[in-house]
Amino acid sequence: MFIDGPAGPLEARWDRPPMPRTTARAVVCHPHPLHGGTLSNKVVHTLAITLAEAGIPALRFNFRGVGASAGHYDHGDGETDDLLAVIDHVRRQEPHSEIWLGGFSFGAYVALRGCQRRPVARLITVAPPVNLFDCQNLAPPPLPWLLIQGEADEIVPCRAVLDWARARPHPPRVACLDGAGHFFHRRLHDLRQTLLEDWAA
Repeated sequence: MFIDGPAGPLEARWDRPPMPRTTARAVVCHPHPLHGGTLSNKVVHTLAITLAEAGIPALRFNFRGVGASAGHYDHGDGETDDLLAVIDHVRRQEPHSEIWLGGFSFGAYVALRGCQRRPVARLITVAPPVNLFDCQNLAPPPLPWLLIQGEADEIVPCRAVLDWARARPHPPRVACLDGAGHFFHRRLHDLRQTLLEDWAA
């Protein structure tokens, strides 16, 4: 499917459960467009299908310039506008739904920016790139927030992420996966289990 975005159509797809269990609708953001990030990224895919497994329809989309989405990479600014357009689309289609927002790496950075500009019921950030983008002034409002980080992340150092998270006015619940790298190779099952256990709590 395609959603009208500020730079042109945005390619998107839903992962829907047979029967939604709540009014929540999730939007999931992919990693960096210039480093192979797409809506088909395996971490993004795991987030979306795990949400669907939990009964929450999940919409993943390609940022501008990725796949069949129009436009060009815009250093996070335009990509944030893309996310806001997708959230607004979901709200128009299902006005009584609450929005859950998730993202991996660059997508986590965009999700953090997006939740400051639209009301969000729950936030999931996986390996937020606090060492690569200016995240110091990004502070989500009080809401359930899960941060998942690989302890052996070779791109986003775990210590930097933990220090940044603890300094937020409303810190997240942090799940640090021992031995997991940035892309969670052979650890997607652990990522899935962490998500399901958090939502069941």
